[in-house]
Amino acid sequence: MYYIGIDLGGTNIAVGVVNEEGKIICKKSIPTLAHRTPEEIVKDMASVSMEVVKEAGLSMDDITSLGAACPCFVEKKLGVLIAGANLPFRGYDIRKELHKYIDKPIYLDNDANCAAWAEAVAGAAKGTKDSIMITLGTGVGGGIVVNGSLYSGFNCFGGELGHMVIEIDGRQCGCGRKGCWEAYASATALIKMTREYAENNKNSLMWELAEKEGKFSGRTAFDAAKQGDETAQKVVDKYIKYLTCGVANLITIFQPEVLVIGGGVSNEGEYLLEPLRKAALKEKYDGTDSPLFEDGRIEKALLGNDAGIIGAALLKE
Repeated sequence: MYYIGIDLGGTNIAVGVVNEEGKIICKKSIPTLAHRTPEEIVKDMASVSMEVVKEAGLSMDDITSLGAACPCFVEKKLGVLIAGANLPFRGYDIRKELHKYIDKPIYLDNDANCAAWAEAVAGAAKGTKDSIMITLGTGVGGGIVVNGSLYSGFNCFGGELGHMVIEIDGRQCGCGRKGCWEAYASATALIKMTREYAENNKNSLMWELAEKEGKFSGRTAFDAAKQGDETAQKVVDKYIKYLTCGVANLITIFQPEVLVIGGGVSNEGEYLLEPLRKAALKEKYDGTDSPLFEDGRIEKALLGNDAGIIGAALLKE
C-alpha cells in the first residue's frame, strides 16, 4: 500500500509517496507562495501530489489515502484549519477543497503531531506504544502518542508542550503567557542567552565563532564549549537545565517508553543528550525504588526533515 504525505509549510510545500513501512518512494517540493489565496495553495498541493505519484511509477488507484501536516491549529475531525502563522487559512475546510481534486480519504494534523507520529511508527520510537517527541527550533513543539494513537485532547488542540509554564511570572512568551518552557528551551531562547553571556565576557570564544558565522546561532555556545570556553559551558549547562525541567515534567506525567528530541538543537547529539538523560531521569518522579521499575529512553529523532511527510502519510482516524 502507498500513501501521499504533504508537509505544508509557510515557505515550501513538500509532498512524498510513502509505503506502509514509512519509507519515502518519491518526493518533491515547491514554494508555498503563502501570499496567495487558500484555494491556489490547495490546488498546488493536489497538483504536486498527483505529479509525485506519477514520478513514483504509480497511479492514483495505488494510493490508499492522503495526509497533510499543517503548521496550524487543526480541527482534524472536521478537516478544518482553524488558524496558523504565515499561512492564509482561517477556519478553512481544506479537506473539502482537496477532495475537489483527489478522491481519497484525507487526514490532517498539525506538523508537530505528524513529526511525533512519524518517529513513533518509523523512527526513533518505532515499536513502542507510548512516546513523546519534542522539537527544539524557533519554538518548542511536540506531540504525544498514547497507546499507539496520537493524543490531542477532546478539541484537537492538546499537545502544546512548549507552553507549559516552568517559571511563574517568568520570561514573556510569544503566546502571551509568561514563563513558558518555549521561552527558555527553544533555539531562539538559546541564541538570546548565548548573546547575553557573551556580552558579559568580551574575551569569550563565542565572539570569534559568531563573527565567522556572521551571527550568534544555536551552535555557537556548544561549539565554543567543546573547545574549552568556560563562559560557553555555562550557557550550555543552563540551557540543559531549562530543557531538563520540561523533559522531567513530561516523563513524570506520561512515562513514555521513548522521548524523542528533534529540531536543530538536537544535532548536538550526545553532547546534549548524555547530560540531559542523567539530569532528567534523576529529576523525574516515579514514586518507587522497585528494581522492577523501568526508565524510558531519551533519543535523538531519526527522520529529520522527512518526518512531516512520513507522519502525514501514515495518519489514520
